[in-house]
Amino acid sequence: MLVYSGTKSSFSNDIEKGNLAYIIEGKLKEHGISTGNDREFMSWQNSLPHMYFALKQSNIDDDVDVSIEYQIPLTSRRVDFLIGGADDQQDSIIIIELKQWQRATKISRENLVETFTGGSKRVVVHPSQQAYSYAKLIENFNETLRDENIKLIPCAYLHNYDFSYIDQITGPEYEDIIREAPLFIGKDRDKLSDFISSHIRKKSKKNLFDIIEHGKLKPSKALQDAVGLVMNGNQEFVLIMEQQVAYATVLKLVENAFSDDRKHTVIVKGGPGTGKSVVAVNLLAKLIDNGRSANYVTKNSAPRYAFSKSLIGGKYTLNYLRDLFRGSGSYINTKSNTFDCLIVDEAHRLKLKSGYQSNLGENQVKEIINAAKISVFFIDEDQMVTTSDIGTCEEIRKWAHFHNSRVHESEDLNLVSQFRCNGSDGYMAFLDNLLGIRETANTKFEKEFDYDLRIFDDPNEMYEALKGKNNNNKARMIAGYTYEWVSKNDKHAFDIVLKNGFRKQWNFATDSFATDLDSFEQVGCIHSTQGIEFEYVGIIIGLDLRYENGKVITDQKKAAQSDRSSGVRRTQDERLAERIIRNTYRTLLSRGQKGCFVYCEDENLGKYLKTIIK
Repeated sequence: MLVYSGTKSSFSNDIEKGNLAYIIEGKLKEHGISTGNDREFMSWQNSLPHMYFALKQSNIDDDVDVSIEYQIPLTSRRVDFLIGGADDQQDSIIIIELKQWQRATKISRENLVETFTGGSKRVVVHPSQQAYSYAKLIENFNETLRDENIKLIPCAYLHNYDFSYIDQITGPEYEDIIREAPLFIGKDRDKLSDFISSHIRKKSKKNLFDIIEHGKLKPSKALQDAVGLVMNGNQEFVLIMEQQVAYATVLKLVENAFSDDRKHTVIVKGGPGTGKSVVAVNLLAKLIDNGRSANYVTKNSAPRYAFSKSLIGGKYTLNYLRDLFRGSGSYINTKSNTFDCLIVDEAHRLKLKSGYQSNLGENQVKEIINAAKISVFFIDEDQMVTTSDIGTCEEIRKWAHFHNSRVHESEDLNLVSQFRCNGSDGYMAFLDNLLGIRETANTKFEKEFDYDLRIFDDPNEMYEALKGKNNNNKARMIAGYTYEWVSKNDKHAFDIVLKNGFRKQWNFATDSFATDLDSFEQVGCIHSTQGIEFEYVGIIIGLDLRYENGKVITDQKKAAQSDRSSGVRRTQDERLAERIIRNTYRTLLSRGQKGCFVYCEDENLGKYLKTIIK
C-alpha cells in the first residue's frame, strides 16, 4: 500500500506549500490506519524537508516517481521514502530510512545501537540494517519485481545526526551492513544526492510503483514448511526491527555465558503473527551452528512434529530431532546449566506438572530455568487456552529470582510487527475488541484492513469456499471445544453435526493435522493448530460464544464433556473459564495468513458479526 505517491515535482510543491504532513495523515486515515501519536506527524514535518533539499540538489528529472509511507505487503511495516526511476540501463527503486536521531551509542550486539527514540533511551536496529531488511522483505514477497529486473537499493539518512558521534554508527561492527545499505548524516546531503543520481536520473518506462503496489505476490512461507531450510543456513525469513533485537540479545548472552557465571532469563512478548516462532527457530539454527547446546521447547506437540518433519531425510537423524525439539516436561531431572540455551516457544502454555497424568515434576518454568544458562521465553498471555496453563511473566520472574537468574524484559524485546492476517494490526485490534480481550478503537472490521474475513450462514458454504482456497494443502477448518469426541470410540461417527447436513469428525492425529494431505476433511482443535499457521482458516464458533442483550458472552456449560484438556467445564472460577474461551477463539481466528472464514452456531452472533463488518 502506497500512502502518498507523486513525482519529484509534485512532492516539492507539497513541501513548499507546507501541507504534506497533513496530506499523509489524511491518506492514512482513508486507509483505516491510525498514526497513533503526534511523533509520527512531527517526523514528517521534520524529515521530509530534508529529502526535499536532497532531491533538489540531485540531477534527477522532475517526473521521477516519489512515494512516502509504503506498507510492505503481508506485514504491518512501512517504508519512509521511495524514489523510483532509471538510468540508461537499469530500473531501480531507492528505499530510504529516515531518522531524526542526533546521536547513538554502539553496543556489542549484532547490528544494534542504543539511542533516544520514542520518548526514551532504547536498543534498536541499526538504520542500515532496517533499510536492508525492508528491501529484502519486499524482494521476497514481490515476484514481479524480480521478473521485471527492478533493483531495490536501500540506504539510511540521519539528517539531524551530530558528526562528533559518527564513530558510534560507522565502526567496524557495522561495516558489512553499511556496505549493503549506505548511511548518510546531515553533513552528507551532497553525498546522498549523488548516491540517488548515480542510480536514477529519469523516469522509468515502467510503472514502478504500480508494480511494487500490485505486482504478483509470492506466497509467504509458513514456518512449518521452512524450518528445514532455516536449520540448513538459508535466510528464509528476514528478521526486522524488534525481532533482530531479541535475536541479537540472546546470541550475545550465550556468547558471554562462558565468561559470565550468572544465569540469564529473557522474556520476549508478542501477539499472534508477530514472529515469535520465527525468531525462536532462527536462534536455534544459529546456536547449533555455533556449536552451542540448545533446544527448541514447546508444550504443543503439533509444531514440534511439523518442524521435525521438515528436517527428516537430511543430515538430521530422528533421534537427534527428538532431542532438538522437546516437550516442556523434558527437564524434570536435568542438572543445573546442562544446556547453554533453552528456547521456549508458546511459553504461556507451560504447566505446573508434567507427564500424561500430570503427576511428574514440580513446575515446568522452574525446571527449564534450572536446566539452562540462558532461558528464553516467547510469550503471549492472551493465548493461554486451558485452566492448567501457568506460563505468565510473573511466574517466569518468580522462578528466575529463585535460581538467581538475571531477567531481561523490556519494550525493546516486545514483538509488535504483524506478519499474519495480511499484516493487519487493525484486524488483530478488531478481534481483541470483539472478544473483550481489550478495548480498542477498532470496533468494526474495515475493508482497509485488506484481510479476507467472511461470515457464513451455512457451514457447507463455508466448507466449499475454504476448499477453493486449499491450494497446496494450506487451508483448514478449526472449531472451539464444544463438540463431543464420539469418533474416538466409533470411527464411523461424526463429532460435529450442524445444520443443512454438515457432518465432520475431529482431527484424527493432533501432531500431523497441519501437514497431512487428508486433514482438510477433518476439523482441527486448538491443540492441533496453536503454534501453526495456514493461508486460510475456516472457524466454527460453537455455542460457548454467543451474542445476547447487545454483548458477546461466553458459556462454560457448553464446553464438551469429553474435553479433558481445557478445564473450562470443570473449573469453579467463572472468570477464568470466560478468559479461556475468549483466548481460544482469539487464537483460532488469527491462524490465517490471508483470510478467515467464520460460521457461528449462534445465529445472533453471526448476524451481529455481519453488522460490524463493512
